[in-house]
Amino acid sequence: MTTTRSAAGVDRRVFLKSSMLASGGLLIALSLNACAKPGELAGNSGGGQPNAWLRIGADNTIVILIDKSEMGQGVYTALPALVAEELSVPLEAVRVEFAPAGMQYINTLLGSQVTGGSTSVREGWQKLRVAGAQAREMLLAAAAEEWKVDPTTLTLAAGKITNANGQSKTFGELAAAAAKRSPPSSPTLKSAAQFAVIGKPHRRLDTPSKVDGSAQFGLDVQLPNMKYASVIQSPVLGGTVKSVDSSATTGLPGNIKVVTTSNGVAVVADHYWQAVNARAHVKVVWEEGANAQLDNAAIFKGLQTAVGEGQSARHDGDANAVIKAATKLVTSTYQLPLLAHATMEPMNCTADYKKDRCDVYVGTQVQLIAQSAVAQAVGLATDQVAIHTTFLGGGFGRRLEVDFIPAAAEASKAVGAPVKVIWMREDDMTHDAYRPPALDTATAALDHDGKLQAVQLKLVSPSITARMFPPVVEKMVDPFAVEAAANYLYDVPNVSVQYLRHEIGINVGYWRSVSHALNCFVVESFMDELAHAQGQDPFEYRHRLLAKQPRARTVLETAANAANWGHAPNGHFQGIALMEGYGTYVAQVAEVSVVNGQIKIHKVTCAVDCGQMINPSIVEAQMTSGMVYGLSAALWGEITLKQGQVQQTNFDNYRVLRIHETPEFSVHLVHSSETPGGVGEPSTAVIGPALANAVYAATKKRIRALPLGKAVTFI
Repeated sequence: MTTTRSAAGVDRRVFLKSSMLASGGLLIALSLNACAKPGELAGNSGGGQPNAWLRIGADNTIVILIDKSEMGQGVYTALPALVAEELSVPLEAVRVEFAPAGMQYINTLLGSQVTGGSTSVREGWQKLRVAGAQAREMLLAAAAEEWKVDPTTLTLAAGKITNANGQSKTFGELAAAAAKRSPPSSPTLKSAAQFAVIGKPHRRLDTPSKVDGSAQFGLDVQLPNMKYASVIQSPVLGGTVKSVDSSATTGLPGNIKVVTTSNGVAVVADHYWQAVNARAHVKVVWEEGANAQLDNAAIFKGLQTAVGEGQSARHDGDANAVIKAATKLVTSTYQLPLLAHATMEPMNCTADYKKDRCDVYVGTQVQLIAQSAVAQAVGLATDQVAIHTTFLGGGFGRRLEVDFIPAAAEASKAVGAPVKVIWMREDDMTHDAYRPPALDTATAALDHDGKLQAVQLKLVSPSITARMFPPVVEKMVDPFAVEAAANYLYDVPNVSVQYLRHEIGINVGYWRSVSHALNCFVVESFMDELAHAQGQDPFEYRHRLLAKQPRARTVLETAANAANWGHAPNGHFQGIALMEGYGTYVAQVAEVSVVNGQIKIHKVTCAVDCGQMINPSIVEAQMTSGMVYGLSAALWGEITLKQGQVQQTNFDNYRVLRIHETPEFSVHLVHSSETPGGVGEPSTAVIGPALANAVYAATKKRIRALPLGKAVTFI
């Protein structure tokens, strides 16, 4: 087992002390300035505020302290590879430990300590290679000084440095001397031609622990004398507690205690099922609030009647004027539903409150926000709250929220013991921060020859960012509402993208691929409509408009060629879609047939150019994972409300793709030397329009509202 995880977060002093005790040697601590620009990363081997630790012990162990959460996306394999490459050691030689909450661990692309936005590799690409290169040059310098030779005469391989006389020393033997040196501010990074680890397929380092059960997820946390809690929340979203009657729990097994928390009522017991049983005996009267009559019809009526010009996210030429003067217009409106995240591991959190400290064990994507939420809930300073990050049993953006975390701390404080809060699947499904709904209109103007002259996109939806990071939307158009629209790929002289924010009264959250999934469906469905309106092949139509987008054009060609576009088996029909997101280009071709009036999905072909790949195996896995997740949403995903209450409660009425329903997935990797892009989310967004376009090819039925399963039947 080469990837380690700590049940406890590691503060800097504990990290150093435990490391020295374990290895018997001094460590190399490197400081990477989170606020600096790439290439301006400073080093500090003693003192300062280190924010990325690369430790090389006297026992030759190499450990990197990583600030990203592992939720299945493979960062605990991909990120160590960056260090292993620069140190010229096998990937398996580098171990990983979770970083604690701290301002030192800011994700420079997102401005907070966040794992999300497919940024992990993009954000670590430069700084972790610099860390490895700094350590390499410090070790070489230490060896050169000891042997009184020029460092350029030394060779480095497999954790050893060797001189021209054949003498060798391990990294561990040189660690103490290297640690006394100042890290070089601009170490030489390896070129792509020198890569021996980066770009090569490697097995996931966390897989063995997940197979043998030693990996610790939130649900696995066990503490001495720990209690369990089940939380009752308002059936109406946004409702609050009016009164609680727990008298009927008297005498029930489990030493039941009932605690009112910031988001409901926690029923605490010695064992989880005792808490669930006692929960049914607690009578809560709710103040239902403003959402008591909210339903989907009201939500979409609000989106439809929302007024205002909106904010301009893109303005090329004068699309409005061209559209007003055009003789031929094509206009379509698309409707996208609320969606749940439906993570495999329901929300859970364990807290251990003491008088002047609270330890919180949780799978989270936002350590600093979680720390602040707990501190506020139990009246501590933030530095008195320690966040211990576990593996995440699915994130998908759901664990960017902290709504499930404070109750554990509040209950622990009330009962004087550690408490693990576990949400039932029904709690999770009915109290999510759902993907926003949207009602978007696309309009195109064509000239007398049918040439596309202008495209106008009007996007209407609530803003996630306005709630989560309000300063962002005060300065600019919400960037997480206009993805895959503001970067419209096609060569059209006049392009207008406008975003009109309209809130719906309930919390909405970041869902895997965020607004890419909303806007890619609109853009790529509309491109298909334009192609068919002019009697043109959808692939050829797109291809002609991508002359200025070589990477997009290449993935489109790759997907079409791999899928044998235009030559599908008899009775099979194809749909195609394309997107750039997170610095990655993805194209997909869906292949379907009609069997007894039902649609059968046979195959999805995916081509991806994500720039320099760290681990092609992870890229392929994430493309496939994203397509499965996106296909579930495209086929059946929809959250509906009645009188403010979510109607979907479990996987029986919130369908996800099952193994026997899964089509063949074929992933084709386009090799590139461009800066790495993200791979955790892009493929999720493309599958919906690719499938909808295939359904149109098969049935001539244009579906402009998801889920597709409401309009046609799939087998």
